[in-house]
Amino acid sequence: MARRAATGRPSGTTGPDGPSDTTGPDGPSGTTRPSGIAEPSGTTGSDGAEFAELTAPFRRELLAHCYRLLGSVDDAEDLVQETYLRAWRSYDGFEGRSSVRAWLYRIATNACLTALRHSSRRQLPSGLGAPGDDAEPASAGGSEAGRLQPVPDALVAPETGDPAAVAVSRESLRLALIAGLQYLPPRQRAVLLLRDVLAFPAAEVAGMLGTSTAAVKSSLQRARARLEQVAPTPERIREPAEPEVRALLERYIAAFEHSDAAALERLLRADATLELPPRWYTGGDAAAHAVAGLGSPGDWRMVATAANGQPAAAAYLRGDDGTHHAYGIVVLTAVGTGIARITVFADPALFTAFGLPPVHRPKMQ
Repeated sequence: MARRAATGRPSGTTGPDGPSDTTGPDGPSGTTRPSGIAEPSGTTGSDGAEFAELTAPFRRELLAHCYRLLGSVDDAEDLVQETYLRAWRSYDGFEGRSSVRAWLYRIATNACLTALRHSSRRQLPSGLGAPGDDAEPASAGGSEAGRLQPVPDALVAPETGDPAAVAVSRESLRLALIAGLQYLPPRQRAVLLLRDVLAFPAAEVAGMLGTSTAAVKSSLQRARARLEQVAPTPERIREPAEPEVRALLERYIAAFEHSDAAALERLLRADATLELPPRWYTGGDAAAHAVAGLGSPGDWRMVATAANGQPAAAAYLRGDDGTHHAYGIVVLTAVGTGIARITVFADPALFTAFGLPPVHRPKMQ
């Protein structure tokens, strides 16, 4: 079976995500499913090995793309799985008229757009109403249903050593941008990401979405204007790997674990914001006291990590049995020498994606 392995948009397409699947659930006739990648797993074979070799290198960036579209790492992982299954089932008709990368992005984008037809916009608490009353104690029991999720750097950070690629990836995954993207209609969201983040030509984006180049350009203009309103470009966000930011995260963890409001306030900018479902708070003083009021010294244990290209920590809350159990992920937005935003994702299920255990075990001395 001849294929142009180095390039590839499928010919004879009958739908928005590539050639129609007439081969049945087990893949193209006369082939075996590929091994070597998690998505279409199964038996080995020459076509399966070829498919895996061609498509596996794009999995991380496809996960980042689906996450940007969906605002959920759980949904993004499901849609990447679906993308590889669709790609495998369509592989027999793949003739290489554009790159394998473009072909996969076409499938992934349209799979995400289909999923978005049946979902509501994911938001942070600040997108739902006025800030919380400073006099009302904060609670650690907010629901994360339908809310934005963070994504672990370990899953989506580029493996390339190219500093420019790493910078673009980090900037396009920052929480403020992901939250802002959710305000765009799904197709505008897709156009903006494909053009401005991934740099696909307008004509190629039009082909991916089954529309005209003029429509793509018009959607891009509207998307840029709307995004500027809901997610204006911030001051430079500090990277998690910077020594000063690592030290800032360590000081935050120490202050949080000791419920030290004064120490927390010293770390926060005066205009800092705290996103703590179901409420949010503005001002460094209010945010510091809300965080410190979540428990007593010893109630919390935190483990440093990174999410959305930003410093983060996994929070464990002490239960009645004295054991610290997974509570959620805390993402910090470090700007200048201080913390501009604390975003709390109170969802223990996120610990699986971050590769963290559900129970905190003290390190043996």
